[in-house]
This record gives sequence, structure tokens and C-alpha cells, in this order.
Amino acid sequence: MRTRVKICGFTRVDDALDAAGLGVDAIGLVFYPPSPRHVEIGAAAAIARALPAFVSVVGLFVDAEPDWIRSVLGQVRIDCLQFHGDETPEACRIYDKSYIKAVRMRPESDLDGLQRQYPDAAGLLLDAYHPGLPGGSGQRFDWELIPTARQLPLILAGGLTPDNAGDAVRAVRPYALDVSSGVEAGKGVKDAAKMADFIRTTNLATLEL
Repeated sequence: MRTRVKICGFTRVDDALDAAGLGVDAIGLVFYPPSPRHVEIGAAAAIARALPAFVSVVGLFVDAEPDWIRSVLGQVRIDCLQFHGDETPEACRIYDKSYIKAVRMRPESDLDGLQRQYPDAAGLLLDAYHPGLPGGSGQRFDWELIPTARQLPLILAGGLTPDNAGDAVRAVRPYALDVSSGVEAGKGVKDAAKMADFIRTTNLATLEL
């Protein structure tokens, strides 16, 4: 099975179009004001409008008020929601959208329990734990924490770069890789060459499996 690639944290139309041309499966838009990759609604709507067919748009939220999320959904074409806070399963389900639940991985993380808790999730996104940060730390976690038995698609994030994307595919065999800072020239500014290397390395590693 092909390993999908999501690149998160877009703030500029041209960067998103570069990613689409390189074959990315999904782009992520961060609607979390404390993040350096936060995107305003107008810019997010322009990015989503510019994308060609078959590139999914994922909207990332962190413990956001339902009215705020509905406001974004009313103005931006979003295909899937990604929740990075302490959202309950019920809170994730109320928007009639597919959703991804992020998990900040620690040795005590109970992935089996979370898969039972969020059985209707489109996937679980596994990210590095960092105190005070809901994600996007650019740090890698111990992949040995990931069980081999899986009920839901697992999306691997945290400290990924073109240099370790192949290792990630071979070691974890995830449904998808999710990268942000590892393909940037600066926070929220993507590097086309790094994006190309990341996607190419992921595809080559998948062919080896």
C-alpha cells in the first residue's frame, strides 16, 4: 500500500501549489493563533480555492470553540478536521466531517484504548510529546512505542525530514507521514526542494516494502 504524504502549516498559495504539483496527498491549514504557522481565514480560503482536484485540505484545531470551527468551515473548503487538543470523541463528531485525532506520544500512551475511544476517526496522528505544546515541536518520539496491531490508519508525525522519511516508512509502515518544519525554509514558508525530496524518499521507501 502506498504511504500517503500530508504537509502541514501552509500560509502561502504558491507553496501549496508547489506541493500539489509534487504529488502531495493533503495539505494542512493551522487554525490555532499561538502557532507560528497559524493562517488567517482569508489566506486559508485562497489556498483551498487554488488547489487542483484530488488534493485534500485538512483543518487543524486545538480545543477550539464549536462556533469558531463552524465559522471556518463556512468560509474555507475543508475536507477533514484534525484535532490536536483534549477533544472528546463527541466533540469531534458534531461537524459531519471526517476527522483525525492527534496523540502526543509518551511511554504511557494507550493507543489500543484510544483506537476504541475514537473508532470512527479517519486516523490517529502520532506526534511527539512536548510540555506546553499541542504539536509542531519538530521533535521525534520513540517509534518503538507504536504497536504493530492497528485498528485505525496511523499517521506518523514529529521530527520528520527528507533524511529520515524512508526510515519512518520502513520502521513504522504508517498509513501516512505528516511533515511541517522538516520541509520549511522558515516557519510557515515551505521549501519546494525539501518537499520534493520528502515525497520522493517516501515513495521510494514504500516501493521497497
